Amino acid sequence: MRFGKTLHWLFLLLGVAVFTVSCVTTDTPVRRFEFQQPQMGVPFRIVLYAPDEVPARRAADAAFARIAALNSVLSDYDYDSELSQLSRTSGSGQMIKVSDDLWHVLKRSQDFAEQSGGAFDVTVGPAVNLWRKARREKKFPDESRLAAARLAVGYEKMKLEPNSRTVELVAPNMRLDLGGIGKGYAVDEAMKVLKQHGILRALVSGGGDLVVSQPPPGTKTWRIELPPLEENSAPSDFLYLKNKAMATSGDLFQYVQLDGNRYSHIVDPRTGIGLVDHSRVVVVADDAATADALSTAVSVLGIDAGLQLMEKRPEAATRISRKRMENIKTSETPNFRTWLVEP
Repeated sequence: MRFGKTLHWLFLLLGVAVFTVSCVTTDTPVRRFEFQQPQMGVPFRIVLYAPDEVPARRAADAAFARIAALNSVLSDYDYDSELSQLSRTSGSGQMIKVSDDLWHVLKRSQDFAEQSGGAFDVTVGPAVNLWRKARREKKFPDESRLAAARLAVGYEKMKLEPNSRTVELVAPNMRLDLGGIGKGYAVDEAMKVLKQHGILRALVSGGGDLVVSQPPPGTKTWRIELPPLEENSAPSDFLYLKNKAMATSGDLFQYVQLDGNRYSHIVDPRTGIGLVDHSRVVVVADDAATADALSTAVSVLGIDAGLQLMEKRPEAATRISRKRMENIKTSETPNFRTWLVEP
């Protein structure tokens, strides 16, 4: 499953930038283990602490297996995935029974769509597909195809029936794209598996999404380097996290230049057009699915409306950096600075 959000820059930074800080007390002797696998089209990485390699590898293998299983449910690239099969029923009038995982992700997606006024919308798939083609061919999407795609986009066109856990895609030619929440959900689920295997100190990252549990022994937090807005820029800051999640959304690598304009891989579901601001959004939340979805919504909404959305989510925090021409504007919610202070 290849989700259309930030792919590898956070992973690369995490390769050198996950540190431990602030010594406190000793703990049961454990060792640090690190595992990585390509999953969902991006590198997934697990750092965990365990007494020895056998339980460490067993837990990591189980976590990666959970991610792989979710890919067969949530992928819009896999023709046979549950999501793809659901998309192919669009316009048929059928109410389709879905699995617990798909139901949970779609239900949360609709909640975020309503909260954001459609800035986050998993029905955006038809427009996303056109912009994937545009990036490959370096050519603006055909206007008639964009117009047709817009008719198939809109979260109100996806009907959920809670009692039966069935879903109807009302309009023809709808295509669901979970790129703004699926990786976050997978990261959360992988962490749950690690905890079930007795691993209480761990970090799981996939693309631009990350979740941490308790910090390494003798430390107070995990220290996470924030990615820069520009590719060759120095790190901007560090976040100090435990039992938290973080997601980043931006167009550092995924964009296309057309007629002098920079179009992001992130598509505004309300217009069907790739975002034209060069941006980076960081969201800290209690779980990665929430951080993932909010980072996408804030990217689409922009600074002012994005901050207004985040005011409704006091348990979460964001920093938004946007560049127009040579002017960079950075804003953040007041509580974001909580995670910038080393304890």
